[in-house]
Amino acid sequence: MGNIDIYQHVDLEEPVLLAAWPGISNVGLEVATYLRDKLEATELAEVDPVEFFTPLGILVHNNVVQFPMFPKNKFYLARTPEGKSDLVIFIGEAQPDHNQYDLAHTIIDAAQDFKVKRIYTCAAALVQHGAERSRVWAAVTNAGLTKELRKYNITMRGDFQIRGLNGLLLGAARERGMEGVCLLGETPHYAAEMSNPVASHAVLGVLSEMLGIEIDLSDIAKEAEQMAEAMKTLSQEVMDKYIGHFTEPLWERNPGEEDE
Repeated sequence: MGNIDIYQHVDLEEPVLLAAWPGISNVGLEVATYLRDKLEATELAEVDPVEFFTPLGILVHNNVVQFPMFPKNKFYLARTPEGKSDLVIFIGEAQPDHNQYDLAHTIIDAAQDFKVKRIYTCAAALVQHGAERSRVWAAVTNAGLTKELRKYNITMRGDFQIRGLNGLLLGAARERGMEGVCLLGETPHYAAEMSNPVASHAVLGVLSEMLGIEIDLSDIAKEAEQMAEAMKTLSQEVMDKYIGHFTEPLWERNPGEEDE
């Protein structure tokens, strides 16, 4: 593979691929990183970033200019017990500046070389209501997969959009005839800029069940519990501000203040 450096050549047991990039609340990135660390995945390969990123500056150390730095785009391998699918994890540290579609196909080229049988991605599903508990939505590359998903605690929401490579990768996978599933954890609009372990925990629970792997979720469960409390407070503050704005007497508003 021309722009992919392979670190280890191994025979994989019916592998599946989980790919993740930053996105809303970084749900996909948090899920992939958590699995990589807990499963003690080893480096498998790396995508040459030059075609997809433009460095905007450099670091200077002791007055000496350092080489331009690019986001890392690495594949990791998590071996599973005999009889279960090995897990290849791809983590991109940033969404590419350009050639996003080409990067999606580069990842699929690698997946086919690894003989991956299915691609998974994860993302956030923005909702208006609070999400101290997060439901998991799903999108699939063919309608037949929806029957399989009914075995899991998944909400089928019909029509929606998935932005960035966490969605585009599955569109490219469908073009190439590969199976793909995206799991999305509900995230409230008012918390879209925050990391959301509540959503990540929900997605990890469903994904680990689908993959048939046992993983310790206690660490992210604690983070989710703390975040749920923070979201309650934030939700109340947002609601108080909203109600206060529309119940404040007109003559007490600042000059020129308008309803939004």
